[in-house]
Amino acid sequence: MVDLLGNLALGFGEVITPTNLLYCFLGCLIGTLIGVLPGIGPLASIALLLPITFSLEPTGALIMLAGIYYGAQYGGSTTAILVNLPGEASAVVTCIDGHQMALKGRAGPALAIAAIGSFIAGTVVTLLIATVAAPLTVLALRFGPADYASLMIFGLIGAVVLASGSVMKAIAMVFVGLLLGIIGIDVNSGYMRYTFGYPPLADGIGFVALAVGLFGVGEIVRNLEHSDSRSVISSKIGRLMPTRRDMRTALPAIARGTALGSFLGILPGGGATLSAFASYALEKRVARDPSRFGSGAIEGVAGPEAANNAGAQASFIPMLTLGIPANAVMALMIGALTVQGIQPGPRVLQAEPLLVWGLIVSMWVGNLMLLIINLPLIGLWVRLLKVPYRLLFPAILVFCAVGAFTINNSTFDIYMTALFGILGYFFIKVGAEPAPLILGFVLGPLLEENVRRALVFSRGDPIVFIEEPISAGFLAAAAILLILVALPSLRRQRQEAFREE
Repeated sequence: MVDLLGNLALGFGEVITPTNLLYCFLGCLIGTLIGVLPGIGPLASIALLLPITFSLEPTGALIMLAGIYYGAQYGGSTTAILVNLPGEASAVVTCIDGHQMALKGRAGPALAIAAIGSFIAGTVVTLLIATVAAPLTVLALRFGPADYASLMIFGLIGAVVLASGSVMKAIAMVFVGLLLGIIGIDVNSGYMRYTFGYPPLADGIGFVALAVGLFGVGEIVRNLEHSDSRSVISSKIGRLMPTRRDMRTALPAIARGTALGSFLGILPGGGATLSAFASYALEKRVARDPSRFGSGAIEGVAGPEAANNAGAQASFIPMLTLGIPANAVMALMIGALTVQGIQPGPRVLQAEPLLVWGLIVSMWVGNLMLLIINLPLIGLWVRLLKVPYRLLFPAILVFCAVGAFTINNSTFDIYMTALFGILGYFFIKVGAEPAPLILGFVLGPLLEENVRRALVFSRGDPIVFIEEPISAGFLAAAAILLILVALPSLRRQRQEAFREE
């Protein structure tokens, strides 16, 4: 307990500086804006803002990117409730009951419960991260190369199984990411691999070019296919604060959503979206009268909104303690750390304690800022909804090109960004979610390095992956996941988990 309080005090000392408070505020504000404006999303936005963060201090950069991620969960509920248009994927289920409440003149309580639920969930998960970070890091330091390799295999398979969409397409995307990740000079032999003799590829494919292209340019092109019409509710939002009856009904749902989101956020492939859908399904199952759902049940807003924020923040746990991304956003965070010269993993807590504890404490500060930003400024967010997307996308495209160029001052990176933008749009059109690709790209080189190290230590004997207890456990868990997802009944449930009437 003394160590925990000391670590939190260290984190507060790092966050409560004018610079880091500004970065935290900017991240939360940009995240809310991203959540409010449909068609951008936190994944694309973090990818677009990666070039800017390279000129910042690592702690400030990570604080801002984290604020964008969990801030988007707050902002996404505003459009879901007022326009019936989710600004972010995790807010899809909020549309179902949140918009019905708005149509009945209860938009204020719906927005307030969404903000309160998110704040409670964020506060609880911040304490959870602070509590488990140090013990998990100590455990992870005992991992050998075989253990890490098996953990990464489990993480990749878990991401495929728990993510939405086709399993086979997700597996294919992981393999594409793994192949892209090994382009460049082989560290052991010094030979260039898969570069086709082209010198600019000797250092491998740039992470920024890949991320900005897939999630920035690809999303922009896809959004241009959709119409611009958005009908904001014409009636006044009215009273914001929920009634006592609303709070009595919503608080148990917030508690369940927080617990469920915290658990699913830690799992590979988990995060905000899966947590929100699972929470809505849980609330319908435990409700005395499930028929109320779909016609303005406040639990249908409180549970998913708490769950998506809890899931978003809980996904930082494996990233900070193990260096393993639970989802594509965490892969971008790892990319941001790597470019800053920081190798993610269990040693980060020892080598960069100010960064880790500063980030953890900033989540609580950020959640408090989001509560203040969201409720008083609802009128501003409603007006922003009327901005046509055709006015936004040219500026975003220019931002993509400038950001890609400034990393190495190379036009080659702009061409690569455009190429991956075309690929990203193609993947979306064929129904292949690009997120597993970025996980494969980030984990591919680490997986290869640990597999090689394990084989060197065992003199080429692959049995080492089964002899080591931790490694064998992760491989067994990965095999169980593959068997489970192959079962027809569970495959149907997995598909239905991301589909609501």
